[in-house]
Amino acid sequence: MGVEYVSRVPRPPLDGLIDDLYYLEGAPPYARLTLPPMPAALLIVNLGAPFRIRAGTDIETAEYADGCVVTMPTRALEFGYPLRTRSVGVHFKPWGLAPFLSMPAAELRDRPVTVEQVWGRPAIAELRDRLATAPGPHEMLTLLEEELMRRLCEAAGLGLVRHTSSVIAATSGAVAIGDLSVAAGVSSTHLAQRFKELIGVTPKRLARTYRFAATVFAINPAGPIDWGDLAGGAGYFDQAHFGHEFRAFTGLTPTRYVEVRRRFLREHPGHALDGWPLPAD
Repeated sequence: MGVEYVSRVPRPPLDGLIDDLYYLEGAPPYARLTLPPMPAALLIVNLGAPFRIRAGTDIETAEYADGCVVTMPTRALEFGYPLRTRSVGVHFKPWGLAPFLSMPAAELRDRPVTVEQVWGRPAIAELRDRLATAPGPHEMLTLLEEELMRRLCEAAGLGLVRHTSSVIAATSGAVAIGDLSVAAGVSSTHLAQRFKELIGVTPKRLARTYRFAATVFAINPAGPIDWGDLAGGAGYFDQAHFGHEFRAFTGLTPTRYVEVRRRFLREHPGHALDGWPLPAD
């Protein structure tokens, strides 16, 4: 059995915070999938059996029944899925989760928490009940969008962080961080503090993640790869630095990463989840 995946962009002003809302149901392609760090935050409202997340080899695997909230990660996450999964979720822009959190994002960095811990048990229980009885995926996404609109709050410094992050994104991370604080008219310390509060990481770390993501998406696993040209084109000092960065983000060497990607393509051609997730190595 395959996976049904429905996705759409929310209406303003949520579209300035969110890349898309999605619905996912079916049998995952693998029992465990690795999600390398990306310049995004994530919220999942779970409607099926619990799933598990391991956020790094030095952290215990945790189970999530109602769903999870993940600020922008700095390490790969391993998701362990039941035989059949069902959920709705939100792919936030790096800064987009901040207006829905009651704590600084840095407190949750690489520490996924349950939705209950963020929104409270009564609220998430009611939302899950409403989603479970909705007639279809599109109605479910509308319910989720309405819940997000209702919970949307002001976040101090969001304009500064959003603008600066957009510059980083537009350059795929190839920008001098010092120039960003000068252009914004604030100190580098102030800018870093706002980033940690609202995104969970510093501007420098966000730039690294954007550069890494752009590099990975430039890889065509179906064809030959010139790693030297790829590393140079992405602005890495040399191929060794690129390889070190690749292992830091994925836990894999570049060549092993491509082998795993090719495995996914070979075993599940055209799968809805093909792209960023990987089979757990």
